[in-house]
Amino acid sequence: MSEAPLAPLIVTAELPPDLHRWATRLRTAHFPAERNFLEAHVTLFHALPPGSEAEVRDRLAALAGELAPVEARLEGVMPLGTGTALRLSSPGMIALREELAEHFHGLLTPQDMHAPRLHVTVQNKVAAAEARALQRELGPSVEPRGFRFASLALHRYRGGPWEPVKRWAFRGKKRG
Repeated sequence: MSEAPLAPLIVTAELPPDLHRWATRLRTAHFPAERNFLEAHVTLFHALPPGSEAEVRDRLAALAGELAPVEARLEGVMPLGTGTALRLSSPGMIALREELAEHFHGLLTPQDMHAPRLHVTVQNKVAAAEARALQRELGPSVEPRGFRFASLALHRYRGGPWEPVKRWAFRGKKRG
């Protein structure tokens, strides 16, 4: 029996359950159904090398063990050109992500070398006019609010749905 081919690793920051459910409902309603394999998520790294999995697991476990849930804020709607997202801000999550990027220097793809704009994609790869219409529709109903990221998670990219590997809840005392 042969093993599944190695797959790139994806690191995400997980939303609290209530925000996750709401954002997933938006995603289900507005993301093109034929390409919607995922629930709402916040991607920190898109493609770490599969050979780094043990090191990634160790680093995520260590950070989650040190840090308390990371403060963040839902800011509103964010245009993606041919899509729509929920704009998030979190200096603590950006700092954590920068620390991980420094640790994994030399393993990052060009896409992962750039600091992210934290967001949850609710629609992607549609006509620009359709995206603008959704932004006008959602804009007034998306109320800014504070929240805390609940955990970090690791996934394998297998082309469609991601394969969950492990999640690490923030359980430390240091504020992120």
